Order: sequence, then C-alpha cells, then structure tokens
Amino acid sequence: MMTDNSNGTADSPGLSGNGGRRYPDAYVRYLVHFHAERDYFECHEVLEEYWKEHPGEADGEAYVGLIQLAVSLYHQRRGNLAGAVKMLSGAIRRLGSGAAAELGIAEVELQRLMGARLVELGDPAAFVYADLDIPLADQALLRACEETSGASWERWGQPSDLSDRYLIHKHTLRDRSGVVEERERQRKQRQEKRGEGA
Repeated sequence: MMTDNSNGTADSPGLSGNGGRRYPDAYVRYLVHFHAERDYFECHEVLEEYWKEHPGEADGEAYVGLIQLAVSLYHQRRGNLAGAVKMLSGAIRRLGSGAAAELGIAEVELQRLMGARLVELGDPAAFVYADLDIPLADQALLRACEETSGASWERWGQPSDLSDRYLIHKHTLRDRSGVVEERERQRKQRQEKRGEGA
C-alpha cells in the first residue's frame, strides 16, 4: 500500500478509492494517456519515471505490467507484433494474482482482454489493430481520471487516430535534445571523476 506523502508533488499519492486506497498521480495520468489520448508512449514515460523514483513500492510489479501493456499496444499499432507479444506476455504475468485489482482494475476482465489479444497476435496475417481499454472497477479512480483529463475526457475510450503520425511513431519523432544534453553532461562528469582518481 502507498503511504500518504502530502508534500504536494506531482508524484505524491493522489485520490482515495478502492476502500481508502491512495493512488499516485502518475498512475492517474497514465490512465488518462491510455484511454483519452491513446498515447501509449507517454503512458510508458509517466509510469516508468514514477516506478524508478519509488523502488521497492508494493505495486512496483503491477506498474511494470501496466508499462508493458502500454508498450505492447504501441508496438501493435506500429506493426511490431513480435515486440507486442513479448510485452503483452509480461503484462499478463505481472497483472495477475490480485496485482491489478489492488490498483482499482477489474483484473479478471483485464486478463480476459489481454489473453484474447495475445491469441489474435498469434495470427499476424489476420491481425487488425484495435485499442484495448483497461476496465476500471474503482469508480473513485474513474472520477479522478475524468477530473485529470479535462477537455480530453470527451475522447475517453475513443479509438486511436491512426493518421496521427506523431502519435504512432513518437519514439522516433519526439525532441530528444534534452536527453542528449543530459547524457553528454553525465559523460563529462564521469570523465572528470576518472581524471580526479588518476
């Protein structure tokens, strides 16, 4: 269970739900990206950052499963079915045995949906991409998603815009200048440390 950390940061626990359960804001944002924007790449970014900043959290494996689910759908939409199968198989393993239910998800239904999709992916010649929704069992969580999504709420559950090239190929088209600069800064730091130790 998440402990209440009321420091007001974007990654602090968010709404109550699921019998008083506190969900992190990053998880709610993940769900909004997943259902309202169909931005599976951003789902991955938001939840992975949270997961890395909170090592050892009880829901860590479930967060990894949700990340894998989003990455699988990103691969499916781009036609990388081998990558999609690998990620979806991991998601199925990690989101069972009560892990998804702890996050306000209708776990049995999610497992059914993921299992059916895995079967569909087994026949690449017949596979036709369609979005997949995460069935939410916690109504407080759904209300928080509505509040967080703002104007994009009206798109909740709508299909991906397959003509949106940026959405489909975001990992290759996004601005990576900040990442490149940070890597260069870290490389220089390592060089300086090696120079000091010589």
